[in-house]
Amino acid sequence: MSVLGSVTRRVGRHRWFGATIRLLVPVDRAVGRLTRGRVVALGLVPSLVITTTGRKSGRPRSNPLLYVPDGNGYVVIGSNWGQTHQPAWSLNLLAEPRAEVDVKGRRIPVRAEVATGAERDRLWRLLVDEWPAYETYVERAGGREIRIFRLVPDDSRVTGEPAGSDQPH
Repeated sequence: MSVLGSVTRRVGRHRWFGATIRLLVPVDRAVGRLTRGRVVALGLVPSLVITTTGRKSGRPRSNPLLYVPDGNGYVVIGSNWGQTHQPAWSLNLLAEPRAEVDVKGRRIPVRAEVATGAERDRLWRLLVDEWPAYETYVERAGGREIRIFRLVPDDSRVTGEPAGSDQPH
């Protein structure tokens, strides 16, 4: 882990950090597009770009997210930086669990599964090991259930396209 990545993990617990980073999300999206998904979250933490289907608009919606690998899948969390409302991408996945992720320059169709029970507890530990600030985000969320999703590759929808291609997704 880089020194900058280590410092980022330490300051990630502070409220100002979440507010500041939310302002940088558009920049992060642009960097992700320019690097065809190879650099997300400025390369500080393992990140992917998830593209969900908007539950109201039906249009593709892309968001950079920290992830942890788990077997052949990816684990993401709807922390929303500890805000009291659910992130839109999380609500989109509940309405339509099929999505795509761009990971290290590869576009992968996935199906989202909401983690519950012992599986949720196991995945929570993986996430907190990667980003300890999640424990603080739970406190800030005001009792909101922070959803954890396991994104499983959906082999029935393999696109074979590199991330950042001009093809609609």
